Amino acid sequence: MNYVFQFNVVWEHFPELLTGALLTIQLSATAMVLGLCVAVLCAYGKTAGPRPVRWLVTSYVELIRNTPFLVQIFIFYFSLPVIDIRLTANNAALVAMTINLGAYASEIVRAGIEAIPVGQIEAARALGLKRLHIFRLIVIFPALKTVYPALASQFILLMLSSSVVSTISAVELTAITNSLQSTTFRAFEFYFVATGLYLAMALGFRASLSAIYWAVFVRGRGA
Repeated sequence: MNYVFQFNVVWEHFPELLTGALLTIQLSATAMVLGLCVAVLCAYGKTAGPRPVRWLVTSYVELIRNTPFLVQIFIFYFSLPVIDIRLTANNAALVAMTINLGAYASEIVRAGIEAIPVGQIEAARALGLKRLHIFRLIVIFPALKTVYPALASQFILLMLSSSVVSTISAVELTAITNSLQSTTFRAFEFYFVATGLYLAMALGFRASLSAIYWAVFVRGRGA
């Protein structure tokens, strides 16, 4: 093998890689928060909403979960301008990631809701609490605690799949890596370092999510 590794080229462009990694973190973290909100609303609509709402939520979940994420991104970036809705690459990526996560996470949250003992809900009804109050005060907190590990895993998968948004020129880590290796012809070095950055981000998100679990469900619950 005559290939000579030249990682010095990577270090010269490392600030650009960090800029891409920062955008990946920003997109992923924002999509996690917004996607979780969508998931909770959809889970509530599917478990406690009227039949038309349940039908709409089911259709949304099935549509997103049974179509490729790449196609969803293309719809938001390339198809919406036909009806005069134009999004930047980063905004289209954020919307697509949020909607995709909302569909997957809604089923996870729904499973947590259905795991709540029926007796607790009946006791809340006996006390005169309305459906929305029961959901907010009795159901959602223990439901999220139950499914938090699954949600955390889904969040990490979202961050890793954010590399797909490079196809619409969103300037995240993969897009910048592709650009740099195409101009320097150092594909192995750049992709190797990008892999390390993705690994570091995944471990960082996992540590952050564990800290959130402890603060909200362990320490916060005790307080």
